[in-house]
Amino acid sequence: MSFFDSLQALSPGAMLCLLIALFFAFAFEFINGFHDTANAVATVIYTRTLKAVPAVLYSGVMNFLGVILGGTAVAFGIVNLLPVELLHDRESNAALVMVLSLLVAGVIWNLGTWYLGLPVSSSHTLIGSILGVGLANSLASGQGLNGINWSKTMEVGLALLVSPLFGFLAAGGLLLLMKWLVRDQRLYQPPHHDDHPPGWIRAVLLATCGGVSFAHGSNDGQKGMGLILLVLIGFMPFTYALNTSSGDLAAQCHQAVDKVEQIAKKHELKVPEKLAEQLATIRGITENRDNFSELEAEDRWKVRVALFKATKDLPTLATDGEAAKELKGLVKTFKTSIEFVPLWVVIGTALALGIGTTVGYKRIVITIAEKIGKTHLTYAQGAMAELVASTTITVAAYTGMPVSTTHVLSSGVAGTMAANGSGVQAQTVKRIGLAWLLTLPACMLMSGLFFMVGRALVP
Repeated sequence: MSFFDSLQALSPGAMLCLLIALFFAFAFEFINGFHDTANAVATVIYTRTLKAVPAVLYSGVMNFLGVILGGTAVAFGIVNLLPVELLHDRESNAALVMVLSLLVAGVIWNLGTWYLGLPVSSSHTLIGSILGVGLANSLASGQGLNGINWSKTMEVGLALLVSPLFGFLAAGGLLLLMKWLVRDQRLYQPPHHDDHPPGWIRAVLLATCGGVSFAHGSNDGQKGMGLILLVLIGFMPFTYALNTSSGDLAAQCHQAVDKVEQIAKKHELKVPEKLAEQLATIRGITENRDNFSELEAEDRWKVRVALFKATKDLPTLATDGEAAKELKGLVKTFKTSIEFVPLWVVIGTALALGIGTTVGYKRIVITIAEKIGKTHLTYAQGAMAELVASTTITVAAYTGMPVSTTHVLSSGVAGTMAANGSGVQAQTVKRIGLAWLLTLPACMLMSGLFFMVGRALVP
């Protein structure tokens, strides 16, 4: 069942809500482009490596490529913050209101902080909004604090907490190392008048600007994909529950269940009752099926839930040795069945982020380049801050950790200012720090309130 077929099957009201939700999802990524990517172009603009227009266009192209080539690990880190069952409630419109609430809250906070010139994290914004609706839904339904995936939340929170500290220390340390190795004093002083960086440092600045932009696309672009997947799964759970693009995934999953039982018997592993039930559900529904498209709508959702839970429970059967290696391959088969991003979502996200990069970047650029340190950026500071940021964010993207481009780069700039003896502007650092502290609770509160109001208006 294609997107357009599923769209036609929706009621007029649900169709309108879906289109609004998709608009806000792409708007969030568009705003993310000019809000977060300003961090990447600030250094090349203020070191006179590139003029503003070519710098922004270059960054926009690299963001686009980052989304296209960056994979999907972070996207599903976002999707899996909410328990999968919350995305599909046949008895109410909870999932629809939930998705709209978190999107509206995220867009409002990102636009507001951009207007004030505060380089806050879109990652924090998005995660806070997701946590807010998850908690509001679980409290309203009497489930207490079980409305979010706490283990995944702690994992994501740790990445967001550690990455700015790493950015500060690593960028400052690299600058000190560079000062010891390269004695050219022009590299450590703000550019004057029409000065331009030496050729080799200009090449480094261009490479690191492109690296940060590409890394931002691969990490933050995946967050946009995760948002759109939340929308699609919430509104069209049967269409986007399982990956129907691969010809024999259903058969592969059926075979994987048999292999689990063989591995358990071979290594004398005890299969817990819940996992046994999940495996039985997968086996029963995929019996004599090749493609998931052959399943009935209700069966697709049952299989998705069973596969999702099995990917969490299977690794606990064996934590090391031959059995663990064999089970890891089966978990990958299960994940491939539920963790997929349609091509049109990838391209749409890439376009939204790339085009967004080309507008509205000036407010954040000024804060990064002029207001963190007491002097303007030097060539070496820009290069080291961006080198650390691009490396950190790229590693995070491929390990599935949604770190903040804004926090890593701005903390890297602050680290180089401290290491260079340039000093930092306490007032700016306090404002950025306050915004960092407030983002999570503010977005949680906004999205939670929007959800409660929405549930009252749309039962």
